[in-house]
Amino acid sequence: MDRRYCWPVGALIALAVLGAAQRAADVPGASDAGQRWWAHVRYLADDKLEGRLTGSTGYRQAAEYVAERFKEYGLAPAGSDGYFQAVRFEVQRVVAAESSLALVRGGQQEPLILGQDALLGARVPQPKALDAPLVFVGYALHLPEAGYDDLAAQDLKGKVLVYLNGGGPGNIAGPLKSHAHAAQELGKALADVGAAGWIAIPNPTSMDIPWGRMALSASQPGMWLAEAGLQDTRGPLFSGTLNPAAADKLLAGSGHTFGELRALADAGQPLPRFPLAASLRARVATRSERVEAPNVVGLLAGSDPKLSRQYVVLSAHLDHLGVGEPIHGDSIYNGAMDNASGVASLLEIARSIHAAGVKTRRSLLFLAVCGEEKGLLGSRYFAGRPTVPRTALVANLNMDMFLPLYPLHYLTVQGVDESSLGDDARAVGAAAGVEVIPDRHPDRNHFIRSDQYNFIRQGIPALAFSFGAAPGSPEEKMRMDWLTNRYHAPSDDVNQPVSLAAAAQFNQLMLALTERVASADARPEWKPASFFRRFAQPAAPAAERR
Repeated sequence: MDRRYCWPVGALIALAVLGAAQRAADVPGASDAGQRWWAHVRYLADDKLEGRLTGSTGYRQAAEYVAERFKEYGLAPAGSDGYFQAVRFEVQRVVAAESSLALVRGGQQEPLILGQDALLGARVPQPKALDAPLVFVGYALHLPEAGYDDLAAQDLKGKVLVYLNGGGPGNIAGPLKSHAHAAQELGKALADVGAAGWIAIPNPTSMDIPWGRMALSASQPGMWLAEAGLQDTRGPLFSGTLNPAAADKLLAGSGHTFGELRALADAGQPLPRFPLAASLRARVATRSERVEAPNVVGLLAGSDPKLSRQYVVLSAHLDHLGVGEPIHGDSIYNGAMDNASGVASLLEIARSIHAAGVKTRRSLLFLAVCGEEKGLLGSRYFAGRPTVPRTALVANLNMDMFLPLYPLHYLTVQGVDESSLGDDARAVGAAAGVEVIPDRHPDRNHFIRSDQYNFIRQGIPALAFSFGAAPGSPEEKMRMDWLTNRYHAPSDDVNQPVSLAAAAQFNQLMLALTERVASADARPEWKPASFFRRFAQPAAPAAERR
């Protein structure tokens, strides 16, 4: 246990459950398999790698480690330069000490204190100066296909749009609401209406981490892909996040309160849209640079003369947050569970296949991506510029922060109802005594917060996985405590309690799912009712489809 952190009573109860799970060794070979997995985690989350920030020396060291393991486990190089696919980034650091925000009413300024009241975004180019009207646009959902559009029938040109982040009307599916909140979708929608930018207000009901920790992350650099064709916006666009505790400052004079809006959101109701009485004055100082970092790609060729021309991609993100603001004296954000754990699983699956001499009919691509913490950038680059024919990519199975904190009885699967991959996951889970469930907290936008989403945007069926728990159970309490206290904090290191037996069981389940998908007669297909089937690429030649 990390001695820098005192666990609350609820978590101590959950730890008793964990201790029993670790002693139970309920997975055959769990000790050896779990220790092998943990050895990868320990290397990747070591202080020496300094948190694996994309573009850093520590990240490059981690990438070389993964490439060496790929070679050891019999994978052929499948990048654009050996195992590596170079990705170039524009980097933007916001200098809060030289920046300011204020609300303007009747010529009078009311400052918004950076860090306390608001944060300035760094993931899209910021304007140096901005004076613009403010308008509240509900959830900022632009979903005419679902009969709901927060941006319709309004003059939004030149205005900063204020919205409640996450959620939406309860009659719209969670993945679809999340999709509308994705950077690509929101950026395009704002450009179409000529908006000057946006301010997001997190709903405290669905915040993963408290505001104080969010404020610490404001010193982190933002990034976007250097290639213009893969960027979200063209030119500067203001972006900021408002502390929910300060939301009524923004709403003053509008006739609405944040308590009223939050209650509607928590009930899954539509939100009103209205102009705000204040305008925004922003002065933003930034520093810019360029960095480069690689995705790491390894190939295991399939055994079928025809199906081997198709590829199943197993992915995990290799980067984390690097060195940041200290918490309890520790400034290295090691990212053990987020996501050395997923990369370790990627490596263990490759090792297991190699050791057993398994040959799947389709080819397998093992992909460790950069830039996930900066907006899923490495996977966006690979999905948009793959090192194999794009139409030959048939599925993505993504492992990101799956959190083996307790025994694996429930597996939450993002995208489970969108394609036939969900049926495969349910079948493999049932055979292992694991119940596969959809996301029980869709308003947290997990569907768009991991790398499988970029494959979905390219029309490729994809899933992402994490441990689930029964509502109100000690396991659910343990997971929520982890998010509150360790997610994106230095305490996500190797000095935390983890169930090695559960991690080993997860790896075996993912291996079984990989074999099932990669050796099936038919490639995965979108469900007829899935919104996302519209992104599917034109059919591959008949020789590749078989």
